[in-house]
Amino acid sequence: MVAIIDFGSQYTQLIARRVRELKVYCEIFHFTTRYEELKDKNVNVLILSGGPGHISKKELDFDERIFKSKEFYILGICYGMQLIAKYFGGKVSHGKIREYGKTIFYPDTNEEIFKSLKKETIVWMSHWDYVSKLPKEFKIIGKTENVKIGAFRDKNKKIYGVQFHPEVIHTEEGKKILKNFLFNICNLKSDWSFGSILKKIKNEIKEKVNNKKIICALSGGIDSSVLSLILNEVCGENSLSIFINNGLLRENEPEEIINFFKNKINFKYIDASNIFLERLKNIEDPEDKRKIIGNTFIEIFEKEGERFGAQYLAQGTLYPDLIESISPFKGPSVRIKTHHNVGGLPENMKFKLIEPFKFLFKDEIRKIAKELNLPDFIIKRHPFPGPGLAVRIIGKITEEQLEILRKADFIVEQEIKKAGLYNKIWQAFAVLLPIKSVGIMGDKRTYENVIAIRVVKSVDGMTADWVKIPYKILERISNRIINKVKGVNRVVYDITSKPPATIEWE
Repeated sequence: MVAIIDFGSQYTQLIARRVRELKVYCEIFHFTTRYEELKDKNVNVLILSGGPGHISKKELDFDERIFKSKEFYILGICYGMQLIAKYFGGKVSHGKIREYGKTIFYPDTNEEIFKSLKKETIVWMSHWDYVSKLPKEFKIIGKTENVKIGAFRDKNKKIYGVQFHPEVIHTEEGKKILKNFLFNICNLKSDWSFGSILKKIKNEIKEKVNNKKIICALSGGIDSSVLSLILNEVCGENSLSIFINNGLLRENEPEEIINFFKNKINFKYIDASNIFLERLKNIEDPEDKRKIIGNTFIEIFEKEGERFGAQYLAQGTLYPDLIESISPFKGPSVRIKTHHNVGGLPENMKFKLIEPFKFLFKDEIRKIAKELNLPDFIIKRHPFPGPGLAVRIIGKITEEQLEILRKADFIVEQEIKKAGLYNKIWQAFAVLLPIKSVGIMGDKRTYENVIAIRVVKSVDGMTADWVKIPYKILERISNRIINKVKGVNRVVYDITSKPPATIEWE
């Protein structure tokens, strides 16, 4: 078994993802996990994650017996590498130049961990500190232009460190590096099947809910749709999926969701759009928006749950939501933004919260959806934020702005589908900016709204690249929005990747 020790990196779960993709079982542990617990779980391989802290400034409550025992194969990534270096007598220093983003790495390809790699390979760096002095009995096995010690290993070939992030897709041969480490160095086997995830989820729900009642927050997205069907299978009439229209949905969305679910599961529809829009009036801050939306959802769910007699609330929260809001292990992760169904929930809920997908990614949910024979229009549907269009209208929300954004967003989706790109990308959507610009329409001066178009490709939502859409498609989108959506005279295209930006603007 592989244990991933979480030091608060935004990419910790990506490490688990890559290991699972290689069909090796792994679990994530908080950095304070003791030596005895790892041994009790038959762990023999450790991967130490990156983290936002500085080795030289902050001492962590890490059990150094893990290093002293010499029983584990260990791979340290970024912060994890620096921790290894410091413990074994090396030195970690503050860099004068920050390495961030894609970097050329020069591996020693004679080393087993870099077997079959290119002599020059692209890796993803995200660090300021670096290992400035090599520990005794360690060997340098890779470098970059700025960092002499870009990777190292000990003399026994059991402890390795890399300053870059092999788990991120921007590291072109990252998966090959992890594969070499797990199979060629640690001698593990590919014996963990993806189907066991679904079985584990069902067992977890059975154990927690037993014969009690549970309600599910159904949004119509793939995450909550899959969860609703699983709950219906496991809990039957003891489960009720509630779809709340918050007035922030896309064009025709309420009708599509109602038509699909009304005869398949125990289902209830509630139109609460007026309540949400009233509470969001004059609210600009995205964190406030998310918390208001989260609180309002829970308030309605509590009323309905009381009527149904439910003790539990199930949500389709995914790991990217969780890691951007708070560390799932109360570790040192830095909050990026609060997701309404994570950090935006009130502290004193009447329900016990169940989130069976909280350590999974979108593409893994899609695989579960296929197991459940969901139709393609749900499986392949692009992700949509829980707060809906509220976080795609930058600044205050009005019904007029919602109408503008709905129509613009609908055109984006239509044109992306018409071009045959919808199933090839991660997300495509419109954002209404809080500015107006001067234009000329019909020989008259206009001063109207600006729409930004965001199209990205991704594997898991943790990182993403903007898509180089053909100009003809962008031209059609722009012309249609300006001609068909009253109140818009300018369309711009977002060419920022994640990181440094997030996929959603708020």
